Amino acid sequence: MKRPAELYACLRAPEFPAQALLRLRADLRGRACAVLEGEPPTQQVCSCNGAAYRARIERGMTRVELETFESVAVLERSRVEERAAGSVLLECAGRFSPAIEDRSEESGFLCVLDIAGTEKLHGPPSILGKTLLHQARALGFICAVAIASNFHAAICLARHLGSGRFWVIPPGGEAGALAPLPLSVLDLTEDQQETFFLWGIKSLGGLAALPEKALIARMGQEGRRLQQMAQGALPHLFAPSEPHFSLEEFIELDSPVEILESLLFAMSAMLEQLIARAANRALSLRSVTVLLALEGGSSHSSTVRPAVPSNDRQLWIKLLHLDLEAHPPEAAVLSLRLSAEPGHISKVQLGLFSPQLPDTSRLDVTLARIRAIVGETAVGSPVLCDSHSPDRFTLKSFSIERREARTQSFPPHSFTAVRQLRPPEDVWVTLREQRPLSFFFRQRRYDVERSYGPWLAGGEWWAQARWGMQQWDLIARSQEGETLCCCLVLDLIEKRWQMVGLYD
Repeated sequence: MKRPAELYACLRAPEFPAQALLRLRADLRGRACAVLEGEPPTQQVCSCNGAAYRARIERGMTRVELETFESVAVLERSRVEERAAGSVLLECAGRFSPAIEDRSEESGFLCVLDIAGTEKLHGPPSILGKTLLHQARALGFICAVAIASNFHAAICLARHLGSGRFWVIPPGGEAGALAPLPLSVLDLTEDQQETFFLWGIKSLGGLAALPEKALIARMGQEGRRLQQMAQGALPHLFAPSEPHFSLEEFIELDSPVEILESLLFAMSAMLEQLIARAANRALSLRSVTVLLALEGGSSHSSTVRPAVPSNDRQLWIKLLHLDLEAHPPEAAVLSLRLSAEPGHISKVQLGLFSPQLPDTSRLDVTLARIRAIVGETAVGSPVLCDSHSPDRFTLKSFSIERREARTQSFPPHSFTAVRQLRPPEDVWVTLREQRPLSFFFRQRRYDVERSYGPWLAGGEWWAQARWGMQQWDLIARSQEGETLCCCLVLDLIEKRWQMVGLYD
């Protein structure tokens, strides 16, 4: 049997600590930014953006040295934001292949995709590489993409490529493409670097041209492995990972924030990322949960859930704004985490001559404004309680549920409707042997012809609002000959008769 052709795409995000921080800080992307790592006062620069390198800022500089440069934004390294950004990039790569191996480094994100057989879905390798770069840039990352038939050849080439570039090595051309690359693209130890320097080997081409037996005699099997990598011929057992899909963004603020407008500015960039990630999977945001870490070790959490899933960023900003105004945090905010629940994009197909439906976003904003005035528990949809108590109901958050269209069939016999009186009306009842004989209702006297009951109900003796009632269903007739079918209730606690319903 013929062995299937191998094809790999390596996605690398250089200067990943800086990119992970600047992804949600759009105001700093045009400035020179340096990321510090370590404990004061021994902090050193571990990552920079392109503007910082053009300003002659280098890795290893201290904070004191950075102060000599003008207009340089200094940021603290955040491992939490890097993990969140890495999950975003793995999620982006998962759109092009289900088989992904994460090979991230200390200062850069790197993953390899097995793209063999994906030509019919994403086109030839050149189109796939451009599309992958475009999708990563849409999420705020500047990456490099290298495509080759050898796993290690794709990694070596991606490490050498500059940001925003991609390269496709044709099958069989791995050795020629890797020959001019420096030895720094390999994972060499300090002893190996010193050995190759003494031998005068500076490129992969020079390493590939060494005699194999002599190299093994001096460096062992590790030397043979490095030579195969330089030749683009080292085999690899692909070990794909399965990244968990979760819509979550996290940012550590540079200084405590107390102003709501500044907090919403950071939320806007995070919502933009959440919406873009959800849209890539043909999803929308069903709800958004905000978790704020406050000064003093406390936290503040709130959840916003509109009636219909939406990807409208302005709508989410408005809803979060109203929610934070109604429930402001008790202290200054140190960090911000947004997590979203994905939902299906709602689509409503109208008829050609059907009237236009109101915008659901207006309904959500209106409900949020009403909640801010009357309170959270006073707005919603009424739901009957599981109780025999009359008129007992509660409120739940308003939502629109999807229901399949179905035809409802009714049994052949007819039903009797009841018109409930709100509020119930007082009546005067004459009894005989503890059963209603006649009553006055709306200034008219009725004689009872048939009576059904009584039905006794009561409950909640442990509460102040305890209740007990006796219900009668009556068929009565007035002196003018008018028939009345009604429901009378005797309040056993207040000893009061009331008319609660009229049967049709």
